[in-house]
Amino acid sequence: MKIDDWLLEILACPACKAPLRAESESEELACTGCGLVYPVRDDIPVLLVDEARKP
Repeated sequence: MKIDDWLLEILACPACKAPLRAESESEELACTGCGLVYPVRDDIPVLLVDEARKP
């Protein structure tokens, strides 16, 4: 997964507005607040609550 650090700093969870952290082993972004996990497809984060999964 190729997400620049500066981009990861400004991304936020659309559900609770908490910061996201990269889960490199699963190619996903996890919310540090509510815990939703967002997929990354072709190095593009899919930040839709409907596409997120609960851990």
